[in-house]
Amino acid sequence: MTVGCEQLPQVPDTGGGSKVLHAKILLALICIAALDSVPCAAHHSFAAEFDGTKPVRLVGTITRIEWTNPHSYFYLDVADSKGHIANWACESGNPGALSRRGWKKGDIKFGDKLIVDGYLAKDGSKFIDARRVTLPDGRVVYGGSAGDGGPGDSASQGK
Repeated sequence: MTVGCEQLPQVPDTGGGSKVLHAKILLALICIAALDSVPCAAHHSFAAEFDGTKPVRLVGTITRIEWTNPHSYFYLDVADSKGHIANWACESGNPGALSRRGWKKGDIKFGDKLIVDGYLAKDGSKFIDARRVTLPDGRVVYGGSAGDGGPGDSASQGK
């Protein structure tokens, strides 16, 4: 005896249910295969974006900081020999790696002066790989990404 429950009417099985289930599974597999074939944004090597034969030194003031993964970025206003100001983007390692090297997020702020030794982007833009950064307090830190194969990358030595 059941109390408070109604028995639902039986829906006759026409035999098409398994075909619908198989079609749904096939559709799911096609979607997974399609997503798997989409290229993902990957971490790039030094040589993919920068020219190791074109070193540059920038001396400028910080205008923007992006403490992000997989790279941190900071931007400097740099005066050229004629006094014209240009904003340069500087790419460095990820925040965790920079922190392990002694460079903490709070070590730089807007308006601070930095000296950055790095390498120019291959496309000629105002974008460099920041390999060595002299912080406002005079400390010098390695700013590159470990294992990227660029100049001074100790993780790639002996490979």
